[in-house]
Amino acid sequence: MASAKILVVDDDPAIRNLINRYLSQQDYEVDTAHDGHSALEKFEQFKPDLVVLDLNLPDTTGLALCREMQSRTSVFILMLTSEKDPKLGLKEGADDFVTKPFDLEELNLRIKAILKRQRTLVDTQPQNLVYGDLTIDPNRREIYLRGELVALSALEFDLLYCLARKPGRAWRRSELLQEVWDYEYEGEQRVVDVHIGQIRKKIEPDADKPSFIKTIRGVGYMFDRRTNERQ
Repeated sequence: MASAKILVVDDDPAIRNLINRYLSQQDYEVDTAHDGHSALEKFEQFKPDLVVLDLNLPDTTGLALCREMQSRTSVFILMLTSEKDPKLGLKEGADDFVTKPFDLEELNLRIKAILKRQRTLVDTQPQNLVYGDLTIDPNRREIYLRGELVALSALEFDLLYCLARKPGRAWRRSELLQEVWDYEYEGEQRVVDVHIGQIRKKIEPDADKPSFIKTIRGVGYMFDRRTNERQ
């Protein structure tokens, strides 16, 4: 299997070079950029599988760059941030975040977890899931609502698919973190709530009164199998 291609975008040369050297030693194919302009040029030429993206750049923001990159491809985004609030990057489609200062082994662990989700879905070739007006195609990694394509980030897709393939099961946040992120997540579990909120805005007729993804008080979340029966 070919090595995954990772683009590292950070204006700090020390951090950029450190990540570059470390990931290259892990057998990834790595390229780097120091600002938004060069990042987009490298993005088009290099065609990365994943972008390690700093939140603060000299000519733009990581949030704007994340939106632009994911409007072009379904690339995975791992955000580097000094902020404690994960909502900043996650609401723009980032798949995960690492807070500076960070451990290189942790960074690699999270990269592996993100890339593994893509390999698993491609290898297993699962069937489409259909619930009323909602269709989930795990092979093409696409969601359709009433026949219209819904734009989800890679992690939003994986989280929705995890819930929908086992309708009626109540998932604890810790279980979703382990299942979707594929490692023991050491950050705050509210990262799940942020992504669930974003998914609801995109697929629910009324995000304040969700019919697909129900909140189970004191537990977590459940995909409601009865949604299909009612429609």
